[in-house]
Amino acid sequence: MITRLFDLAVAAAGVIIFVVTYPLIALAIKLDSRGPAIYSQTRVGLRGKRFTMYKYRSMSHEGHKPYETPKLEPVHFKTFVFTTPMSRLTRIGRFLRATSLDELPNFWNVLKGDMSIVGPRPEIPELVEQYPPEYHRRHDVKPGITGLAQISGRADLSYDETMQYDIEYVNHHSLAGDLKIAWLTLAAVILRKGAR
Repeated sequence: MITRLFDLAVAAAGVIIFVVTYPLIALAIKLDSRGPAIYSQTRVGLRGKRFTMYKYRSMSHEGHKPYETPKLEPVHFKTFVFTTPMSRLTRIGRFLRATSLDELPNFWNVLKGDMSIVGPRPEIPELVEQYPPEYHRRHDVKPGITGLAQISGRADLSYDETMQYDIEYVNHHSLAGDLKIAWLTLAAVILRKGAR
């Protein structure tokens, strides 16, 4: 209950920022490339339930078309890093990714109850279907806008390192820990540590 109240308080502030900045960011996205300003995608959340996550579009409209997900053997997760080719990012998209502004619409997901402020980042179903059994532990909590992995290297981590941080979070999460992660996230965003 306390965590949900924390989520609602922060998400309410985040939605206000989203609403105030939406006209400017949406206009910049539309002027930079063809397509909608908001991008939606199916992700996997608590207990494996699928939901629609919202983000600002950072890739060209063609770049957001369905693509073939890599077929990965469990051992490949050790070095696999899920990144977007820079050629698919728009000019404004690079800025949005680097500053994490592309995730502002995630606050709607928090208000809806699909996500929390802090937790493992939600993944696409096609990748989750390839998880070894131990990785599904991350679905025992709600996915978050930020998490332990995001303050520990973000995109600089291998996929397996990200999973280990996610599982560590699930095993030891607390409100005090969430507050610390949220605070450290601000520093990581300002310094653009591990941003892609």
